[in-house]
Amino acid sequence: MFIGEYRHTFDTKNRISLPAKFRKELGTSVVVTRGLDRCLFVYPKAAWKKQAERIAMHSTGGAAGRGLSRLMLAGAVEADVDSAGRILIPDFLRSFAALKEKSVVAGVNDRVEVWDEKAWAVYTKAIERDADEFAERLGSL
Repeated sequence: MFIGEYRHTFDTKNRISLPAKFRKELGTSVVVTRGLDRCLFVYPKAAWKKQAERIAMHSTGGAAGRGLSRLMLAGAVEADVDSAGRILIPDFLRSFAALKEKSVVAGVNDRVEVWDEKAWAVYTKAIERDADEFAERLGSL
């Protein structure tokens, strides 16, 4: 399980370090794809396979299923984790998430998310403000 948030910077070659606490569970190769809320999702290969199967089940149904399939499946790339724990983020994915030099790498259960640092601050501020309402909607955690 991935939890926590960490600040990292991109190097000049579009690589970002994955937190040391995440590396063992992520393995030596991961899948990076467009995520929701304009971030990137990073999955260990086994978790990605399960997620991709769930998404693919809806890929020939309605427009929403086709759209989500195209967003996440066509936008997915495999990335090797180098000996320093870094992965290469392709330009099209970095552009999608508007990732600048400073980023946040956040653990979200079965995946890791990569956010632009300023976008993360705005997003978490809104979530923190509305957390009580969300909890009530979800039936009180």
